[in-house]
Amino acid sequence: MRHARTLNLPDNGTNDVNATISDATRVAIKAGCRAAMSLGTALITGASGGIGAAYAERLARRGYDLALVGRNRSRLNTLAAHVSDETGREVQVLVADLSDRKALAGLESFLIEDATLSMLVNSAGIGAVAPLLQSDVAKMEEMITLNISVVIRLIYAAAPGFVARGKGTIINISSTVAIGPETLNGVYAGTKAFVLALSQSLHHELSGKGIRVQAVLPGPTLTEFWKVAGMPVHSLPSEIVMPLGEMVDAALAGLELGEFATIPSLPHIADWDAFEAARQKLLLNLSHAHPAARYRKQSNKQQLPSRDGNSGKRYQ
Repeated sequence: MRHARTLNLPDNGTNDVNATISDATRVAIKAGCRAAMSLGTALITGASGGIGAAYAERLARRGYDLALVGRNRSRLNTLAAHVSDETGREVQVLVADLSDRKALAGLESFLIEDATLSMLVNSAGIGAVAPLLQSDVAKMEEMITLNISVVIRLIYAAAPGFVARGKGTIINISSTVAIGPETLNGVYAGTKAFVLALSQSLHHELSGKGIRVQAVLPGPTLTEFWKVAGMPVHSLPSEIVMPLGEMVDAALAGLELGEFATIPSLPHIADWDAFEAARQKLLLNLSHAHPAARYRKQSNKQQLPSRDGNSGKRYQ
């Protein structure tokens, strides 16, 4: 039996955001005949294809009901029908352009009101491969909005409910460019570095409250990302491009292993542990009352004694 529901999150031409969402949510939540005990609802952005769609299929098989967010109604409906027919899970389709503030506000309301929500997967995003000076600054600003601002707002909407219920999972899709920004467009890398930093802070703040936070840092993955970004994926060396299913399977395996950061292609987790240990060591020395000795020595070299013997006056 299929349990799919479609919810159109309002765009600028819609009048009543809250009424539309609450009505549709109420219908979906009251729908019966669930296949088995649910692990709650996983809301997945960017579910029209790529990483988000792969998460949807796998999470449904694991026992999650789904709320699929994306712009492509046809793709979402096809995915919802496939997943609900295969697994019997309840699937809600939320058609929304997250760059539209009214649609984003509607999705925030959905996250706040749905008490079944147990997982948020921030998969929506866009990328760029052109060098900074060859990039359209307006497009870069749009990327910052989707890759950063939307992620912030959705987490702000979902996290309080998770804390109140004492459980929940937040999965943020970052990228290996977060720690290797010189490999692609700098603004794109900056957005993914933000996602990693935000995830680290959330992990520190929420782990003691029963909330799991995972940052996933994929390398090049076989999705439409590259075509949209302007670089055909076949132009990349095949040995560095991971099939989509393998990437998401690895990310979910990392979640089950309790990893905070999962880099699907990293052979040895000890390498990440060493990277994190080095970062923690730096933290101990990032704030002191006086500059480091090497800067004081350099400053002293730039000072010459005055004629009256005072050495504290700088030479001008």
